[in-house]
Amino acid sequence: MHDILQPEGWAKPIGYSNGVSARGRQIYVGGQIGWNGQCQFESDDFVEQVRQTLENVVAVLAAGGAGPEHVTTMTWYFTDKAEYLANLKGIGRVYRDVMGRNFPAMAAMQVAALIEDRAKIEIQAIAVVPE
Repeated sequence: MHDILQPEGWAKPIGYSNGVSARGRQIYVGGQIGWNGQCQFESDDFVEQVRQTLENVVAVLAAGGAGPEHVTTMTWYFTDKAEYLANLKGIGRVYRDVMGRNFPAMAAMQVAALIEDRAKIEIQAIAVVPE
């Protein structure tokens, strides 16, 4: 569906792609956080907030007639790098549960804070649905 861009001689990344080439209708998913559709947090656990955030991304994609397989890039913002790194196994598990084995181009960064005080993670995504 999309072409993964992997420069010759580079080590293969784990859990993401260095680049993705795609053609089609674009869907831009605004920053999603770990609350439910009624803007209520059900957990303060980092991995559970990642799960809810990814489910929110998938819900927005579905509203546009797309799915996780159409995501070409994601940007992850989290408030605690140490907490992110300490939970990589759990994050990988919930990522595969929600997103499948789709590994778009990604960026991840620690930020000082998110707008919602209880939010630990925010994810923005772009998807391309083939014509």
